[in-house]
Amino acid sequence: MNNDIVDVEPSERAESLKTVGWVSYILHLIVAVAAVLPGAQPSAALLIIALVIDLVKKSDAAGTWQASHFSWRVRTVIWAGVLYAVTAPLWLVFFFPGWVAWGLISIWFLYRIVRGMVAMNKGQAIDA
Repeated sequence: MNNDIVDVEPSERAESLKTVGWVSYILHLIVAVAAVLPGAQPSAALLIIALVIDLVKKSDAAGTWQASHFSWRVRTVIWAGVLYAVTAPLWLVFFFPGWVAWGLISIWFLYRIVRGMVAMNKGQAIDA
């Protein structure tokens, strides 16, 4: 018999997942707010750390209301990355179109993170 195995109660598991979710949302929020504020660009490393956390812990949340939050954050990061990449050539055309496009994407990113945080605070799943 292995004494190193600890059976975690569902409530402890839920609290652990919620803590991981909050850490991820906070990292996303830092990046999202900085993306909207001119000249305040944190390292993309924060976003990558949050994405890795979400990808690694997503399977632990399977079957819970929190699983939707992991998927929500992963989809948000992937879509934002795709949108930034697709609109990057606008910066080569003129400054203004690139600035407008990235500003709108950044506001959308911030909206998604805040919406997810509000739902998590209420203990609700986030709808796609």
